[in-house]
Amino acid sequence: MIDAAQMDHLASLARLELTPDERATMTQDLVRVLGYFEQLSEVNTDGVEEMQRPVNLVNVLRDDVPGEAFPVSVIAALAPEMQDGLIRVPRTVEAD
Repeated sequence: MIDAAQMDHLASLARLELTPDERATMTQDLVRVLGYFEQLSEVNTDGVEEMQRPVNLVNVLRDDVPGEAFPVSVIAALAPEMQDGLIRVPRTVEAD
């Protein structure tokens, strides 16, 4: 089902660096998971209504009431670094 090139591509997409043993184990696990999906596709679902979830969920939300804001001096004392009145954080996304 899954060949080495596909597994390498998936590992690349997931940004995983796999050893040969890990790659073999992951390939076997993925083949097993895909096998379960094949079994599910064989199930007769005629007359079964589609649903998003097996239970009805209701969002219970509280009112969004603004509270007291912390003074900038408190925030500045807690922040690792401030710049122009803003909290400076390390870059998390690389720009090409």
